[in-house]
This record gives sequence, structure tokens and C-alpha cells, in this order.
Amino acid sequence: MTNRQWVLDAYPDGPATEETWRLEEAPMPEPGPRQVLVRIRWLSLDPYMRGRISPAANYTAGVKPGEAMHGGGVGEVIESRHPDWKPGDLIEAMTLGWREHAVLTPDLPGASRANRVDPGLAPPQAMLSWLGMPGLTAWIGLTEMGRPRPGDTVLVSAASGAVGQLVCQIAAAMGARVVAIAGSPEKLAHCRALGCAAGIDHRATTDMAAAIAEACPNGVDVFFDNTGGPIHDAAIANLATHARVVICGRIAVIDKAPEADIGLRASARLIVTRASIHGLVVFDWWHRREEAMAKLAALHREGRLQFREDVLEGFERVPEAYVRMMAGRNLGKQLVRLRDGSL
Repeated sequence: MTNRQWVLDAYPDGPATEETWRLEEAPMPEPGPRQVLVRIRWLSLDPYMRGRISPAANYTAGVKPGEAMHGGGVGEVIESRHPDWKPGDLIEAMTLGWREHAVLTPDLPGASRANRVDPGLAPPQAMLSWLGMPGLTAWIGLTEMGRPRPGDTVLVSAASGAVGQLVCQIAAAMGARVVAIAGSPEKLAHCRALGCAAGIDHRATTDMAAAIAEACPNGVDVFFDNTGGPIHDAAIANLATHARVVICGRIAVIDKAPEADIGLRASARLIVTRASIHGLVVFDWWHRREEAMAKLAALHREGRLQFREDVLEGFERVPEAYVRMMAGRNLGKQLVRLRDGSL
């Protein structure tokens, strides 16, 4: 038997295209001691992946041309040499990659650890969204860095995305007034259904700073930044006194060289507002994962947490799903369900 996988063909110069990867066949992997062989059922597509296919230094090791693409997913154990896992168990890990089968070492620490999936708690793919990495990102970013108080104005960019839609709902549950920035009327309607008080369509706005000022007349107390770029600059210009900025993503400028990612020089504004800016890398907070998931599960049981998914069918469509997500054509969490079965 062979194992299909998507490998990086070459580092992209600018935005990645579907041709950035090529489909190859590799030998079927075999598990060693305390390892399991997994048939992958769901794959997660996330903006952080762009940093993995760049030769530039990043916070973690990237993918070299000729190597299988990194990524998280959910699958089914089909062979086990680990005493705690048996065939038929469902498993989630950040280290499955863009392949149809993978060998995992469940006991690895931190973000490399494999997690058991309880299908009775939620649909298994929820472990790739609100019960997984995006959920932890939203929870830590708000509770540890943003710290909204009741009545605060929380501005969220990419508000209909995997992290953004959770930030909106958690902030609303904490008593904040939430303002969403998204890229279409449909996306903004979704955000309003999640509890956002106002919304800004960044594709239809010619003066983002003025639009934010109108939507946030008392200033922005918490800015959860999933995009970077001009939206970031416009939000910084509208910060309230003692505002908190959480920089989670930079999808708007991620295809630019580091030296080209420049904008508003904000030092004067930061002094006047006494604002604080926090960079967020979720893998620093993996030790808080179980705690965050328990809080999110409680919100879900109370009916205060909804989540929208954008699903493409078939392993052949994984690069298409990535390009679709990076272009902002998805509505909700971008997933691929593999053709050979669903959970």
C-alpha cells in the first residue's frame, strides 16, 4: 500500500497557489513502539501555514521543498503499538500533515501531543476549531492579554474566521460591546448573529480609520488583530486610553517581505493612550489547553457558542482549500474532509 501526501514543490514568491504543492505517493508508514498508525479523516487549514512555507526564520521550523506539508487533523487509529490506544480510537494532533495516513507518537509534550477525541462531546472536527487550537488562541488572547471589562469596546478583525468568530462570542459573553471587521455583507451578518453590535466591511470601506471611529465612538479598548496591515494601522489610530492590542495574525501582509511590512509609526499614539501591545503565539500556552477547552465546552452547552465551518470534500482539494482560505473566500473554519470516509 502507498500513502498519498502533498509536498512543498518550491517556496512561493508572493501568495501561494495550488501549484505550490505537488501530490506524491510514499510507502505506507509503520508504527514503532508506543506509536499509532492513523487514517486521517479531517484536515485543518490555517493562516499560520504560510509561515511554514517560507525560508525566513519563524517561531518554529518550516517545511523545505520536497517535504510533506505540516498541518493538524483528526483521524482514526487503524494500528496501535501503544498500550493506551486501540484501533477505532479517534485522535487529533497538530503533526499529522497533509497526507492520508500518518504515524503519531502520542506521548510527545506540548503542541506535539496527540489528543483523544470524544465524539459524544461534539463533532470530531470541532477539535480543529472551537475545541482545539483556534479555541485556545481566542481564549488566551482575550482572557490573558485583552482582558475586556463589561462595557468595553472590543474590535475584532477577520471576525468571521476560525479564531475571530470565537473572539466575538467570548468577548460578548464577558459583557463587552463587540465590533466586527470582515470582508462581505454575508460575513458581517454572521458576526451580528454571534452577538456583534456593529460591523465594518473592509472591502467596501475607503477610509478604515473613519469607519472604526464611527463604529467605536469612545475608542477601541481591546483590538484583537488577526490581519495586520492597513486595518491594524487604522485601529491603532483609534485606541482608547489604556487599550490592549492582541496581535494574533497578519494575513493581510503575510506574503510581503518582512521589510515591506511597515505602516503607521504609532509611538506617539501609544504614549498618549498608554496602550499595551501583546504578540500571541498559541503554542506558548499549550499547557492551558485543557482549562480553555473546558470553559469553551461550558459556553457551548449554555448555547452561547456557535461555530460555522467551510468544508471542501476530498484529499485532492487540500491546496485549493488553503488558497481559498488565504484569499478570504471561506466563511468560517476552513476544513477538508477526506474522500474515504467521514466522522
